[in-house]
Amino acid sequence: MTTVRKIAAEIVAREGGFVNDPDDPGGATKHGVTIHTLRRLGLDLTGDGEIGVADVRALTQAQATEIFIRHYFEGPLIAELPALLQATVFDMYVNAGSNAVKILQQLLCDMGRPVAVDGALGPQSLGAVRSAMATAPDHFVNAYGIARRNYYFRLADRRPASRKYARTRAGGKGGWILRAEEFIAAQYHMSKAAFQQRVAAWG
Repeated sequence: MTTVRKIAAEIVAREGGFVNDPDDPGGATKHGVTIHTLRRLGLDLTGDGEIGVADVRALTQAQATEIFIRHYFEGPLIAELPALLQATVFDMYVNAGSNAVKILQQLLCDMGRPVAVDGALGPQSLGAVRSAMATAPDHFVNAYGIARRNYYFRLADRRPASRKYARTRAGGKGGWILRAEEFIAAQYHMSKAAFQQRVAAWG
């Protein structure tokens, strides 16, 4: 059985090392942990009384794993979701914060299980998820992954600077799309033609 620590380690590996991309609203990031997260958690890793880029650079994979488990899995109650759904929601929470839960809640609403779309998992949302998963677990996990992919497309539609995360320079699927499709069954992956049609309006 896959443990939460293994899932967190996979997320850290997927996120990669230090980057400070001016087009990324998250700012300086390492192993998926942003400078904003370090400041929010008060983690002065260099001990110099300030939390800045040097602290991001100092972050280890082990520290990132602990941050994710405590603040992105246990804190938002992803641990209370059905096991088959935990990895994809956890991965999305690291990538998009509470939007991961909003995507889940909106999916429930779209499936006729109305819940508040507020980005917080509570008894109502958890009950609706468990009910949906009991009916069609694989279908629901795939539907969530597709909703993740659509979320990334919409971000890129609205913000041209973010399109490089959804489409490579060569015109193929970018990191965002590949990341979402890691959690979707192969038959639901977009074909090359379908992807190119979806992003054609970006120029």
